[in-house]
Amino acid sequence: MTLRQRPGRVRYLRLQNLRRRFLRGHPLHRHSLTAGQRARQAANLANGSTLLGLAVAGAARTRLQRGPRGLVLAAGYGWPLPVAGAFTLGNVVLCRCPAEAMLDRPELLGHEEKHCSQYAWCLGLPFIPLYLLAAGWSMLRTGNPGTGNVFERRAGLLAGGYPVHGKRAWS
Repeated sequence: MTLRQRPGRVRYLRLQNLRRRFLRGHPLHRHSLTAGQRARQAANLANGSTLLGLAVAGAARTRLQRGPRGLVLAAGYGWPLPVAGAFTLGNVVLCRCPAEAMLDRPELLGHEEKHCSQYAWCLGLPFIPLYLLAAGWSMLRTGNPGTGNVFERRAGLLAGGYPVHGKRAWS
């Protein structure tokens, strides 16, 4: 039996070729992921943190878009907590601004990407209470949740919008 005798197969092959051509030229797919980015993506999927991010993004009715380096951008987050303009759950970056605005700030996107790696290193959801403890400790020491927070320091304080030097809260 030839391909001409199987019209469904021909349509399928045409769609596959169009998809390959589209993905090859699409700006988000020009560069394949590195081994580390793939490992982070797989780890955060396996540990459930990315699934939690997708669930929160869906519940908050955000607009999902593929981002660079294996990230998923969830734009238009409108819930009151957390107060931050952008935050990460697994490989999902939830932001209040449009995705294009987030893509225009590569330093902030890089900061959030480092948090994605921290989720993988903390085996997923344990990152959340560890982060909250570090933020509380930072509030006591510096008066803000980021300056003394080990997770924010390793992700880059300036890129995340935190002051490098805080004031002592109990002086």
